[in-house]
Amino acid sequence: MPVDIRVPPLGESLVDAVVGSWLKSEGDAVSRGETLLELETDKVNLDVTAPEDGVLGKIERHEGDVVKVGDLLAVVGDGAAVSANGKAAATTSTPVATPQPAAAAQPPTPVAASPAAPPTAAAEPDGAGRAAPAVRRLAEEHAIDLSGVSGSGPAGRVTREDVLAATRPVTPATAQPATAAQAVSVSQPAISAPSANGREERQRMSRRRQTIANRLVEAQHTAAMLTTFNEIDMTAVMDLRKARKESFQERHGIGLGFMSFFTKGVIRALKAFPRLNAEIQGDEIVLKHFYDIGVAVGVEEGLVVPVVRDADRKSFAEIEKEIVDLATRARDGKLALSDLQGGTFTITNGGVFGSLLSTPILNAPQVGILGMHAIQPSRRP
Repeated sequence: MPVDIRVPPLGESLVDAVVGSWLKSEGDAVSRGETLLELETDKVNLDVTAPEDGVLGKIERHEGDVVKVGDLLAVVGDGAAVSANGKAAATTSTPVATPQPAAAAQPPTPVAASPAAPPTAAAEPDGAGRAAPAVRRLAEEHAIDLSGVSGSGPAGRVTREDVLAATRPVTPATAQPATAAQAVSVSQPAISAPSANGREERQRMSRRRQTIANRLVEAQHTAAMLTTFNEIDMTAVMDLRKARKESFQERHGIGLGFMSFFTKGVIRALKAFPRLNAEIQGDEIVLKHFYDIGVAVGVEEGLVVPVVRDADRKSFAEIEKEIVDLATRARDGKLALSDLQGGTFTITNGGVFGSLLSTPILNAPQVGILGMHAIQPSRRP
């Protein structure tokens, strides 16, 4: 009996998603739990898996389509073809068998001996069809033709590491021609469209980048933001870190960074000024009596803010381990929606980029954000 594949619940505040690439085609056999496609949301990408063993029927939503929770994506049947309305129809062998005799009957003719279309159709599943949207965008940024990349992931999926490996030229002499040829083939889907004179190029933003842009602008339009700038003396922290760094690493198996100090300092300040550990809902201020601290992490897809839960109850080592884990999973695209929800206050550290001064934008609906910057030697005598 056919089973519907629908858009699953996306998480808090998420109502729609964008369909990424399908890893299976209509009529393909699928196994229970096998990933069929990826959905792009504002925060993370979600894999949609097969609910049971069977055959993938008609695909209702295609790459780039905007879908809402509960929308029908496709149907998995028990070996029978699935019609557009989700009902069982004739067996899948009928449409598959039809072209096979025709192909077998026509080899003697010169027309059938040079099929130009099949190689093009087969090239996409060999590369682009087996890569997640984030991997495809990385390939586009580096002008890599995925049809020529061998996948090392499950079921031959092309991974981020495969694309990065393909960006390494064999020799300087061959790197330039290969890049030029690949740029031509990648530009076909109009995701990246150079102008006629080559002076400009248009690139379609990912769903996440669009959402980040919209929300940052919305925060500036709806919040009365005020930024204050203060210098602090980090001498005591740096001396303590230098003195304890090696023993901390040996004892806890993690480096002693500055973010644990910043997090502990933020929590003390929030306890002293509780209205900063809050959010605005309509005409009310909702005060939070817990401390879930968001830590801004820059990744290829854009900015994400995973949350360190109950940071006030965690030791320096626990905070450092959790931040490293969250940042690593953010860069690998493995964050869950639960990792990004419910933060009460955010810390962003522009100092890692050498920034000396900036005005971070509120992570709405929070009422405060702390921006840290580069540490410099004192200018005072």
